[in-house]
Amino acid sequence: MASPIVVMGVSGSGKSTVGAALAQRLRVPFADADDFHPPANIAKMSAGHALNDDDRYPWLEAIGDWLAQHRDGGVMSCSALKRIYRDQLRRHCAHIRFLHLSGTEDVIARRQASRPGHFMPPALLTSQFETLEPLDADEHGISIDVDQSIDAIVDTYVTRVEGA
Repeated sequence: MASPIVVMGVSGSGKSTVGAALAQRLRVPFADADDFHPPANIAKMSAGHALNDDDRYPWLEAIGDWLAQHRDGGVMSCSALKRIYRDQLRRHCAHIRFLHLSGTEDVIARRQASRPGHFMPPALLTSQFETLEPLDADEHGISIDVDQSIDAIVDTYVTRVEGA
């Protein structure tokens, strides 16, 4: 049985781009967690304020519902920065796999600078790195360095996890 995949990482790591490419390669549906934010969350981030756990809870519930509806395969881009957030998603769909797009703050800041107009301002990048809890050994997933092409990231994931 296929499992849904959450492409996770800090803002600017390439979650949406990699997620869409991975979904296309695997021929499964793709969704971007940014589309699940309520307007209040977008307004808060646009104003330069980081979300707190109370802000994230209903957003993660909506993402978890999508994952549960795609338990036989789908790709969701979602920051999923903390273990408790990933646990919340797993309560909806226990067999999620994670692809953590990792990179240094310098690499991610360069990538963020190339996407003007996004609601997450670059000023919040440091708070994202402070919040990030990398995958634990008991979580189903891998970490791949983002400082390479989208195709290379997808190829690495597919080869290492999907066995293709």
